[in-house]
Amino acid sequence: MSSAATQRRVLLLAHTGRDAARDVALAFCKSLTGHGLLVRLLEADAAELGLDAQAYDPPLEFVAAEDDAGADCELALVVGGDGSILRAAEVTRASGTPVLGVNLGHVGFLAEAEPEDVEATIEAVVGRTWIAEDRLTLDVRVFRDGELVNQTFALNEASIEKAARERMIEVVVEIDGRPLSRWGCDGVVLSTPTGSTAYNFSAGGPVVWPGVEALVVVPISAHALFARPLVVAPDSVVAVEVIARTDGAAVLWCDGRRAVDLPPGARIEVRRGPKPVRLARLHLAPFTDRLVAKFDLPVEGWRGSAQRRRRAEEQRSEAPHTAVPPWEEPDA
Repeated sequence: MSSAATQRRVLLLAHTGRDAARDVALAFCKSLTGHGLLVRLLEADAAELGLDAQAYDPPLEFVAAEDDAGADCELALVVGGDGSILRAAEVTRASGTPVLGVNLGHVGFLAEAEPEDVEATIEAVVGRTWIAEDRLTLDVRVFRDGELVNQTFALNEASIEKAARERMIEVVVEIDGRPLSRWGCDGVVLSTPTGSTAYNFSAGGPVVWPGVEALVVVPISAHALFARPLVVAPDSVVAVEVIARTDGAAVLWCDGRRAVDLPPGARIEVRRGPKPVRLARLHLAPFTDRLVAKFDLPVEGWRGSAQRRRRAEEQRSEAPHTAVPPWEEPDA
């Protein structure tokens, strides 16, 4: 057995409030340690799972602090939904540890595997056959009276939303230091390509392929003639100012997890983050296939080259003496 300093480590994060996630997490602990990997967990998660570190060989490793939990880990394995994966992005951001999600949520767009893929996932982790993919993040800064009062990041989106249901907010949107438009609205979503299938999608924004580097700006229920989703350059700086002379207060949400109150007069600046979040992929399936699978999109009637070839061959076998029309011939 190698020394603790050189031992392969995997950080395991689980949505301990779900029975199914608990069962899968326990299965990972047993199997990964059985292959000689050291499994690290947050102390709070370990307590929720009722784990005894010494019951495993090698023993499990428990850490108290989240901000450096991914240090020295080759991978962060997440059992839960997209919320759990966003939590893992916070935990692993400093270390740059790749995040591999096993979906126990609903859509689970950020996840790479489903519960039935546990054995294949274990094989990939043990064999190191996964591939890391960098995802663009947002650097989010909040100013009051010209003073920086908060700085954070987002993997999916930063959303400026009205704080009270009965009042909309008035904002001015600025792109690269130039004013674009003023909106009376329920809010504004500032999204990454990764987040384009999350809040951005629900707000009517475009789906952006992960390979496209861009920032997306989407107004929510804006009372304005020009209030369309915008796609801007990845090196642009997008600023949203909450108009000072209005009564509507706002709140900033980053990935739906971290909130900052925004009084009238607050300014929010969003730009590309200096550090990406790394997602681990088990296979390089086209993003189109992921969209179809996750959203259960109807594709009946599509005739790709393989389908055309198969159909032509079936027609030949069923009626060998019947000529096949040119438009039914297989691709050359």
